Amino acid sequence: MTPPKPLSVPLFVPGHRPELLAKAGASGADAVIFDLEDAVADADKPAAHAALMSRPDLRVPLVVRCNGFDSRWFAKDMAALAKKPPQMILLPKAESVDHLDVIAKQFGADMPIIPIVESALGLAAIEVMMTHPSVLQCAFGHLDFSLDIGADPQWDSLHYARGRIVVASRLGQKAPPLDGVAVRFDDAEIVAGEARRARDMGFGGKLLIHPKQIAPAKAVFRPSDADYEWAQRVMAAVANSASAVQLDGAMVDVPVIKRAEAIIRDYEALA
Repeated sequence: MTPPKPLSVPLFVPGHRPELLAKAGASGADAVIFDLEDAVADADKPAAHAALMSRPDLRVPLVVRCNGFDSRWFAKDMAALAKKPPQMILLPKAESVDHLDVIAKQFGADMPIIPIVESALGLAAIEVMMTHPSVLQCAFGHLDFSLDIGADPQWDSLHYARGRIVVASRLGQKAPPLDGVAVRFDDAEIVAGEARRARDMGFGGKLLIHPKQIAPAKAVFRPSDADYEWAQRVMAAVANSASAVQLDGAMVDVPVIKRAEAIIRDYEALA
């Protein structure tokens, strides 16, 4: 089985609007998140479950955000997903490794899970959750998190939480996490600015809520053409050498090679 690829610019689609799926799959996002939670009112959740059964095949992975573990809809979501499983499951309000175990037991260890940290309890459990074998990467739901702790949702108020999530992801040997959504979608500079801050802190991508956010976010998380060309030259320089080599007047050692490999991987993943 091909290992799942970490996400960088996944796009949410409300579960009761399945007619948007095909367009979202061709939008340039690297995954489509079929939302059963916040974007879907209780009255529309049965229709969203039905839409899961008749969803089209997409060129990118389909991720389903179920309702939270403590929601009365969680068990119904799991029953619906069992009939036609997605490629990944996004678990909101994740607060315990036990929540992850329930999903892994039902769908098997090969089902990638992306827990979203949205509360103080979730942040307190982040290090343990990042050791779970089914976790691909995690995400930060900064709006719900700030509400839970009584903080301002602006960037400067949440440095500690973001930093802890990044470090926990690295210690758990998981992919870099996804930052929370930008609520503005009609201003590319705002989206790009938030994405740059997240990238510079160690995040590997950002949750998106509108197609207009894809291009500015992707431009940030995808390495530049110049970086990609440099990385290719690094790999060419070391291809036939077992010893240290020089490139552009600098030594090419193991950290440089690893950086080049990461640039090539990230560039080609968001091509």
